[in-house]
Amino acid sequence: MEHDAAAASLAELGNPHRLAIFRFLVKAGFDGATVGNIQHALEIPGSTLSHHLSRMAAVGLITQKKQGRSIICVPQYGHLQAVIEFLCNECCIGLEEEVVPALDADQE
Repeated sequence: MEHDAAAASLAELGNPHRLAIFRFLVKAGFDGATVGNIQHALEIPGSTLSHHLSRMAAVGLITQKKQGRSIICVPQYGHLQAVIEFLCNECCIGLEEEVVPALDADQE
């Protein structure tokens, strides 16, 4: 995952409502949940929920599919895994000494 894509996904999850929606969908599993179920469970007004869902879909966190008269929102676990891997990719590799300048006596 590229830096900008990870930043966009994390920015969307940085909103409390979108984070709650995403966590709800992750709990719902691979079948996802209807917009109505999300709205009922989280008590988010319809127009506000629609706005949040479209932003999450735009960055690839969820997909939406029409099933009869309902819209099903499905979390994209592969995308979530890519964001997590991006965050952990360089875990514990340390920093090169040149990156962290040593304090000179003049700076103390």
